Amino acid sequence: MHMNSSAPHLLAEDRPEFARVLDEALRTAPDRPDLAAVGQRLNSEQLRTMALNATAIIATAAAAEYDHYVKVRDEVRTPPGATTGGSSVLAMGEATETTGAGAAAVVAVLTPVLAGTAAAIFLLVGYLLTMLTPEPAFAETLLTAGWCFGGLTAAGILVAAVGLLLTALRNGSTAFPDGQVGEQTEEVDRAREAWRHALLEQGIVPFLREALADPGAGQAAPTPRRPAGRIPDLGYSRPDFSSPGPEGGTTPGPRPSYSSPDFSSPDFGGPDHKPE
Repeated sequence: MHMNSSAPHLLAEDRPEFARVLDEALRTAPDRPDLAAVGQRLNSEQLRTMALNATAIIATAAAAEYDHYVKVRDEVRTPPGATTGGSSVLAMGEATETTGAGAAAVVAVLTPVLAGTAAAIFLLVGYLLTMLTPEPAFAETLLTAGWCFGGLTAAGILVAAVGLLLTALRNGSTAFPDGQVGEQTEEVDRAREAWRHALLEQGIVPFLREALADPGAGQAAPTPRRPAGRIPDLGYSRPDFSSPGPEGGTTPGPRPSYSSPDFSSPDFGGPDHKPE
């Protein structure tokens, strides 16, 4: 393939989208004259495997559209106020506001709790003292203090509820100003479709067209076969141990002639007979 190998790295969440665009291209291949050879030289499964193995290379053709899509998507996912681009004065103001809101929240939570605890203690002790005979003089004072703390508890709960409601309304109004989220979502959809179209027309279809024109481009080189014999070829031939034939071959030299010795038995005659 004649494509640039320095391709952008697709995020893991975008790889299924790449596979869906590839499947769509293979499904609509019969409608494209330049992909009419699908199933003749290479079938859809072979082309799909080749394209998935070359995902990084194919994605290069739509690198600009993909970068824009990721950028817009990240902007939508980033909550308002989390960007790093504001001035230092604005940042200090936001920090002060956050600190003040945190302190107010702590006071709003602790006031009903502490006041309610004090009211319960004063009322419990005051009513216990009224059961004594004679009744102590400060029992009525404890009951009065307990009811006062009870009223403070109710007021604290009401103030905390109103504060939570106002905070929710303020956060809702600042998080979605003038339908900004809806506009950003539409922009993400447009960027996604632009990337899909560029990936299909500029990346996947040209890859499939070139793969069909040169089916061997995506195939691995065949492994050289080893000799069929058991002994590997080490670079030299074995010696020729052929027996000499009547014609050709090695001419045999003269054989040595060995005659057996003559072992005649000695002639043993009588005492008057002399050997010859």
